[in-house]
Amino acid sequence: MLLTIYILILIYFSLGVLCFLFINHRKEIPVARKSWVKLFSYFIIINILFFSIIINTFFFRILAVIIIMVGSYELFSLFIRSRYSRKLFFAFSSILYSVLAAGFYIFSGMDMGVILFTFLIIAIFDGFSQITGQLFGQVKLFPSVSPGKTVEGLIGGALIAILSSVLAEGLIDVRPLKAMWLGAGVVLFAFAGDTLSSCYKRRFGVKDFSNIIPGHGGFLDRFDSLITGGAWVAFNGFITAIAGGI
Repeated sequence: MLLTIYILILIYFSLGVLCFLFINHRKEIPVARKSWVKLFSYFIIINILFFSIIINTFFFRILAVIIIMVGSYELFSLFIRSRYSRKLFFAFSSILYSVLAAGFYIFSGMDMGVILFTFLIIAIFDGFSQITGQLFGQVKLFPSVSPGKTVEGLIGGALIAILSSVLAEGLIDVRPLKAMWLGAGVVLFAFAGDTLSSCYKRRFGVKDFSNIIPGHGGFLDRFDSLITGGAWVAFNGFITAIAGGI
């Protein structure tokens, strides 16, 4: 099953490369080069996360802690750079991030199949929402918050990710409809996380949280959807366990 999942990742990445070849031939060389850097650094990140999960989820938990700590630093650094403006907004954002980070930490200790399923859905959603958005995007979702996001990109990425959840149902041992339901929840929270991080950046007048990751920006620019998607899976599992015990 793990080999099948990795082959699926490679197939999807290959499709992404073909789409980027078509997309980038119309762009100026510097813009196209940045796009390729982003794509291949994303492939490296995907491999690091994938193998940290399948070798031993303890390694993924270490990565989760690193992501949470660096994300906290990025949130606070923007607040400092703004000379401590928007204090109430920062306080609310910090509380929300703490809750989501706690959920993500719990998620990092869950069953390997659950972690891998969630990771796969988020990776597919992130990748194909960008690809379909660049290929077919016409209608802007939130122009003032995230100018690059389009309705077409959201729909395309969500459909491909939710349908792909059926291919990965063996990881969580559920029926196809249940897998699609879980996949839809992951997609919804991943999108919410990405949108919330964009709102935070706009309030502090920056494009990226930092420039740690080539082509992506900061840790929260890359892992915001993983944090929120993982948190939802953890909270959903907790609620389900309580409901089952009643």
